[in-house]
Amino acid sequence: MTIPCNPTLTRRVAFAMASLFLLALACTASRPVHASDVAKVVYHADFADPRRFSAMLTSVNNMVTHYQNELIEYDVRIVFVAHGIRFVTDDKLEGTPFQEDAAMAERRANNAGRLDALRSVQSVKLELCDITRTQTGLGEDKLYDGVTLVPSGVVQLAKLQSEGFAYIKIE
Repeated sequence: MTIPCNPTLTRRVAFAMASLFLLALACTASRPVHASDVAKVVYHADFADPRRFSAMLTSVNNMVTHYQNELIEYDVRIVFVAHGIRFVTDDKLEGTPFQEDAAMAERRANNAGRLDALRSVQSVKLELCDITRTQTGLGEDKLYDGVTLVPSGVVQLAKLQSEGFAYIKIE
């Protein structure tokens, strides 16, 4: 048995199928990734309170986890200035305004482990003001792995904001 073929109908069906294919392709094709498509956030850590730092770590973790779950590219950084130096070293910073107190001693290991996980697992960048480090006399070898020195923490914050980074400071 032969099925009669209508050439006009066949062309219309083929055209409709090709149109649907192109429409589907256009809707699902990923667009090029531009620098503006990257979520850029900088956290400012210039405080001494280890509980406040713990709250900041929770905030950073929640943010990057959201970005990862939504497949959003991100560049999240923490810039450490002044008292923030306490959170990127195990040195007690004796004789400096940033000297370890009981609260810091109690929470240091937990906060350090969480900070390292953010850096090593979730690619959060850690940047320390070199002015602060120099004024305390802390050697670079005393910093946690992955901490990058920036000439000035406040200049780095201003620079990142001018590059479109959202600024967050945990109160």
